Amino acid sequence: MKRALCITALAAACALAALAAFSSSARATYPGATNGRIAFGINVSGNTDVYTVRSDGQGLRRLTTDPGFDACAAYSADGRRIAYCSGQGGGPVQVWTMKQNGTDKQQVTHLSGPATFPDFSPDGSKIVFTAKPAGSPARDIYVIGSDGSGLTQLTSSSIDNAYPAFSPDGTKIAFTSRRTGTSQVYVMNADGSGQTQLTFDPQPKDQVPDWSPDGSKIAYLADTHGIADIVNPSWGDIWVMNADGSGQHPITSGATYYGTAWSPDGSRIATMDMPTRTNYTVNAADGSDPQAVHPGGLQFVPGWQPRGTGAGEDDDD
Repeated sequence: MKRALCITALAAACALAALAAFSSSARATYPGATNGRIAFGINVSGNTDVYTVRSDGQGLRRLTTDPGFDACAAYSADGRRIAYCSGQGGGPVQVWTMKQNGTDKQQVTHLSGPATFPDFSPDGSKIVFTAKPAGSPARDIYVIGSDGSGLTQLTSSSIDNAYPAFSPDGTKIAFTSRRTGTSQVYVMNADGSGQTQLTFDPQPKDQVPDWSPDGSKIAYLADTHGIADIVNPSWGDIWVMNADGSGQHPITSGATYYGTAWSPDGSRIATMDMPTRTNYTVNAADGSDPQAVHPGGLQFVPGWQPRGTGAGEDDDD
């Protein structure tokens, strides 16, 4: 939600290999009285689709069935829609949305290059995402109406800006940028103004910064193994800081995680263990008590539904 990792499914095998680094959730986690389902991509028999499962690992459901690459799942604040990246339309991966039960699929972006890592604004009217149109020197962050109108570019650089996440109040967007030479966490106003660097240490920051449900903190991935995500899969420890950049501290040590997605009740963070490509949830306070979400398939970093219990009509409407 707010949170994580996705791959641009281009037809060439080399592109697919590079895309394995994009195992995202997209991002923002919105508050909820209970933790709903967790959505993420799973590669089964060579095809990656979006699935959802309850946080206890039960009730796995497949939401997409097309032969294209489908991942990067991120829930709307009311939990009723999922934004995701998909190659189902042919050509570069684009941003799509669907109802939480997998119906009513709608293509949102129609760009000349891959559009990935979508995240809904709190009111559901906009989607922020990462894109690299044909001819662009690097990835940048864009926002578009959830109906596909009003495409606006928020960052502009010869170096990558990526992994955007709306704050729970909709006023800020967290993202990463390599504009200083090392990927770091930044925030900007929702209109792209006021871009401010929050992290400055040497470790590259990676997929995907995510806001705590109350907006007071940001979780992010410190690439402790020093592998650039642009080319190769990378991994490291989960760090947490206050929303103004103060109080930066790791909650794991020596981990091989990739991506962060805060639970709607604020108690846990979902992430992916890169070597095994398995999703886990950990205690948001200290990184303890890792619990596997689902054991099967080559997985991609998850998003977390900010409402419901994962059972009954909350899943079906």
